Amino acid sequence: MTKSSIFYSITFIFAISIVSIFLALLFLLEYDKQTYTEKLNIKYSIIARATLFHLNNFITNEELKKQVQGYQMREITDKAQQEHIIQNAQVIQKISDRIGSSAILRYENDHYLQIETKYSSLLLKDEDFQPYRYDLIKTIFGVVFTIIIIAYILTIRKIKPLRKLKRQMDAFAKGNLSINCKTDGEDEISQVANAFHNAVEQINKLNQSRQLFLRNIMHELKTPITKGRISAEMLEEGKQRTRLIGTFEKLELLINEFASIEQITSGEGLKNVKPYRLVDMLDEAIDLAMISPTQIEIDGEEKIILNVDFRLFTTAMKNVIDNGIKYSIDQKVRIVARKTKMAFISQGKPLKYELAHYLEPFVQENNSHHSFGLGLYIVHHILKAHRLTFTYEHKDGYNYFNFEKLDTLEPN
Repeated sequence: MTKSSIFYSITFIFAISIVSIFLALLFLLEYDKQTYTEKLNIKYSIIARATLFHLNNFITNEELKKQVQGYQMREITDKAQQEHIIQNAQVIQKISDRIGSSAILRYENDHYLQIETKYSSLLLKDEDFQPYRYDLIKTIFGVVFTIIIIAYILTIRKIKPLRKLKRQMDAFAKGNLSINCKTDGEDEISQVANAFHNAVEQINKLNQSRQLFLRNIMHELKTPITKGRISAEMLEEGKQRTRLIGTFEKLELLINEFASIEQITSGEGLKNVKPYRLVDMLDEAIDLAMISPTQIEIDGEEKIILNVDFRLFTTAMKNVIDNGIKYSIDQKVRIVARKTKMAFISQGKPLKYELAHYLEPFVQENNSHHSFGLGLYIVHHILKAHRLTFTYEHKDGYNYFNFEKLDTLEPN
């Protein structure tokens, strides 16, 4: 699975969401704690100030009660208990003034307010005080976190069929037409999977129909061609006999090319891959092309051995040779074979269009009446099946048709 996968993207988004919520929780806890502490300080400030004013006779007892009304503060009257708390308590905050001082003390999870003047002192216990609790915020965070995790799991489970669908598509792209991605779901992904499944079934039907059609045609044509060839052989020696035999041989070659097309494009792949000497395959290709030896010049390494489908590979070489001779000025082709590359060189004008244009079926130059336009189309697919590259270049008045990466076909 690549890093650009939608699964990585969704996981990243949910991870960012969880981290953001966690950071928000920390901020909220700190903010809420500060707010709570400020409220306590304001509360104790009001009580301490009113009590100091009362102890210094600035306000009456009724005014004191009015100002501290609603605050549950109980006075510790036991001197021993008072001294014990003061000695052992933690001083949180202490404020001194000319009329006295006040201190907030913490002892055994309780808050106390110590108020002192020149003439008296008080220790008040905050009956309302509760230590700051994180429980509510933690609960909220836990609920939100759980919801996000559940949403993540449900989302991943919902799009999980995409992985299976991708594997099926990859298998289909490699020529496997027996894939099955049908599903009973009703969501959009299931609909896409079912639509793809239906498309594959339709392609299978069309492919089977095409194969049956081609095979029937080839089977039906072979019989009359064979009979015609036999009849031609029985004629007396002469120009007419030679022409007829040449015509039937050409028809047999066309039938073989149709067979090559059917094998390659049907997804059957290479059936009979074995190591063969390149020089033997070149000899067979030249024989198939039915040309004079004077029209071919071979400059190759005799020790080159390739793992190929002999029939298909010789057909590809024959088609390039045939194509080179037809469109060359001097009706000759030079073949240069090296370990990594084989070039078919012929003198002639450059192609009018890019090579890709000629790799489509039934494409030919305007002045050609010798070809069905399947030659280079067949070459391209045969080389593709062998994982080779078919390239073209024009240099110094010569056309170069190249089989690249031959070394990848060498026996281990």
